[in-house]
Amino acid sequence: MRAYRDAIITKRGDRMSKPRETAVYTHGHHESVLRSHTWRTAANSAGYLLGSLRPDMRILDIGCGPGTITADLAALVPQGHVTGVDRAPGVLEQARATAAERGLGNVGFAVADVHALDYPDDTFCVVHAHQVLQHVGDPVRALREMARVTRPGGYIAVRDSDYAAMTWYPASPGMDDWLDLYRRVARANGGEPDAGRRLKAWALAAGLEDITATSATWTFASPEERAWWSGLWADRTLASAYADRALEGGHATEERLRAVSAAWRAWGEQADGWFSVLHGEILCRKDG
Repeated sequence: MRAYRDAIITKRGDRMSKPRETAVYTHGHHESVLRSHTWRTAANSAGYLLGSLRPDMRILDIGCGPGTITADLAALVPQGHVTGVDRAPGVLEQARATAAERGLGNVGFAVADVHALDYPDDTFCVVHAHQVLQHVGDPVRALREMARVTRPGGYIAVRDSDYAAMTWYPASPGMDDWLDLYRRVARANGGEPDAGRRLKAWALAAGLEDITATSATWTFASPEERAWWSGLWADRTLASAYADRALEGGHATEERLRAVSAAWRAWGEQADGWFSVLHGEILCRKDG
């Protein structure tokens, strides 16, 4: 993984240049984070891409995490191959275990940096990234690199949530505080939490032209869904790397984090509770 210098400061939601070695992955890989990541599937997280897949495609899955989406993609290209990559070596052990449990022989994993991929030009039929660009230091550079390793006629597929567009019911000052706090911590770490709405603009800035932009949502409303979603965020607010970075950066006190965690649990107990996560999506076909 090559070193690079990039950085972000944020002013009214816009990104401006400031030197730094790398953006920081805000969430880390605490159990409360992986509880969400292992729930993700190709169906619930990459539906916009699935209709473009062929059985013999070679796919690069960037930011694969524990590998559940990666494994699903491998099952959909049985005559092809999927490479899952992540910046965190530790989580790749879980990804390898996921693939092994499913008996998949056409998938492999490696450490990689999306800003500087160690693959030749025109290597992959599809380069996919789910919930990645919101965390990187330079999303335009990342998209250019993704396009570089995509074959002519292939696809660059990206999906990111948009925190400012997340919405819930009933209203909760504590949940409002969570959203404000998370966005400030993520931006201080060099990311852009409202990435979903920016994906098409970033793709255009990267020189991509054949762009299909869509959106999709996750919705949590049943008692089971509310308990799961509120519980993982309540735990993440107190015990994950996100909590550490909120404290270390001076964005919150322990008392504030406890209050936000309690607000999540209170929302999850509301019989009429409803939460929607908006995702922006782009499917870009590389000229050639």
